[in-house]
Amino acid sequence: MAEHDAGGSVQALRTERLGRRYGRAWGLRDCTFEVPAGAVAALVGPNGAGKTTLLEMITGLLKPTEGQVSVFGQTSRAGTAATLARVGYVAQDHPLYRDFTVADMFRLGRAMNPGWDQQLAAGRMDTLDIPLKRRVKALSGGQRAQVALTMALAKRAPLLVLDEPIASLDPVARAELMRDVTAVAAGTALTVLISSHVVAELERFCDWLIVLSRGHVQLAGPAAGLLAAHRLLTVPRDTPDAELPGRVIYRDDDGGHSGVLVRADPARPTAQEHPGWQADPVSFEQLVMAYLQRPAPLTTQDDPAPAAQRPGPNMKELPR
Repeated sequence: MAEHDAGGSVQALRTERLGRRYGRAWGLRDCTFEVPAGAVAALVGPNGAGKTTLLEMITGLLKPTEGQVSVFGQTSRAGTAATLARVGYVAQDHPLYRDFTVADMFRLGRAMNPGWDQQLAAGRMDTLDIPLKRRVKALSGGQRAQVALTMALAKRAPLLVLDEPIASLDPVARAELMRDVTAVAAGTALTVLISSHVVAELERFCDWLIVLSRGHVQLAGPAAGLLAAHRLLTVPRDTPDAELPGRVIYRDDDGGHSGVLVRADPARPTAQEHPGWQADPVSFEQLVMAYLQRPAPLTTQDDPAPAAQRPGPNMKELPR
């Protein structure tokens, strides 16, 4: 079961035991988490983790096999106009009609979305120096991404979902797009859910974190709170998990010492009280990597036993 740390604010997005089955295999199972209104949430996971499946159920493009999604308290139903209107969506490949001009794309957006904000769309193109008369096929990758983002923003939906929007962009275009997303979110009531492999970029811009692996949510909550709740310990190798000050998330035994990431238990003694132990703060990337290496649960109930070791990059390889 995922580790959760949710606040008490209004929930923009809520999934409850959400699942999607493809034939006999589950692409996503028992997915439960919340994202508060106004958050910029990072969705992190390896290829095949179920990220796109999750995002398509949130946007109403895919019907869940089980469970449900709600956006600002309203249950989402696949293919309905009400669900589609509540979410702006930018897919990984920024799908645009190549032979259309930017103005043509905006006319299409206006025809399909009753709440379309033409002033916002035209204003962003002017600010970004992207001519409305230019055809999509003549735009750079960064410009196409900005047009796709602008169409999602001009829809004026309260939730913006971005599926790997920066994967194909160069570093400059990537930084510009992320900066624009966070600037818009900061200046409005917009809630953003962004899926990406570029963990360093997410750390800079996101204040909420969801880690997805093997079709299960491993961790969900406010980034600052989750970082504060974890510690990276260096302890003698023969130290039992039961003696560690918290729940073991990932452990790597190397030589005479072990590197252990724990979710700290305030009721238990701190690492500083043990001679020979070292406790360090956890970085955003270390936290993500540890939960990605953690085995997915086999049932919907939390396993009270400490997390088992599994092959993978050791703790020394995690960036410090």
